[in-house]
Amino acid sequence: MYLEHFGLNEPPFRITPHTDFFFDGANRGATLDALIYAITHDEGIVKVSGEVGSGKTMLCRVLMERLPDTVTIVYLAHPSLSRDDILYAIADELQLDVPENSRTSMVMRALQERLIQSYGEGRQVVVLIDEAHAMPADTLEEIRLLSNLESNHSKLLQLVLFGQPELNDILARPDMRQLKERITHNFGLEPLVRDDIANYLDFRMRAAGYRGPSVFSLPALKLIAQSSLGLTRRINIIADKSLLAAFSAGSHQIGAKEAQAAIKDCEFSEATY
Repeated sequence: MYLEHFGLNEPPFRITPHTDFFFDGANRGATLDALIYAITHDEGIVKVSGEVGSGKTMLCRVLMERLPDTVTIVYLAHPSLSRDDILYAIADELQLDVPENSRTSMVMRALQERLIQSYGEGRQVVVLIDEAHAMPADTLEEIRLLSNLESNHSKLLQLVLFGQPELNDILARPDMRQLKERITHNFGLEPLVRDDIANYLDFRMRAAGYRGPSVFSLPALKLIAQSSLGLTRRINIIADKSLLAAFSAGSHQIGAKEAQAAIKDCEFSEATY
């Protein structure tokens, strides 16, 4: 609705991940580079944690695009699978010819054979698990067992867990000690501070085609920072509603009035969720 008003080619603040809008400031770019290095040069499980709306899924999608062509990616977006089902899911993603209702030992054997074949071809297999905090305890135990798959010289499967801070609490439990010890890299996505938010908003606007001066005033930035708690999903929602408020008022600047109207319409809870 407001695209032409602001000279935009597309909406700048969609909440669905769009990798062209990946913001590499606020240590996001450095985290991505470190993730790629950890996956391609190290062994062990990698963990990425952050609050709801902090940008974990966006980071995961960009990671999938930036990993080398020699990496076969298995992406699991629904981790609330049973211990057996996660094996079938990985086998399905790798297009293994496993008969339905096969025993899990048979699936595991077929999986190991495929991984050995990939290793012999110089290919690496990486499993990216989104929302890993929602995994049942038995499924997490299966993840630990999968991390044991190896050749004489190297691990055959790299695992990356993306989850909310609750994942850290789960891994701190005594029954999760063996899995936690296999995690060799831990990355955390911190909320954006006010200066980062200003750069983030400007970056998203220009990625969408905007060519003018910054539309977000300092008072608006202060309000957005306070209400969003620095979480990118909240920032996107407030910014989108602020642009709509400015368009409705016939303005090309977003001040405190527009930001307050947007925040009031959002009705965020006090806690993150």
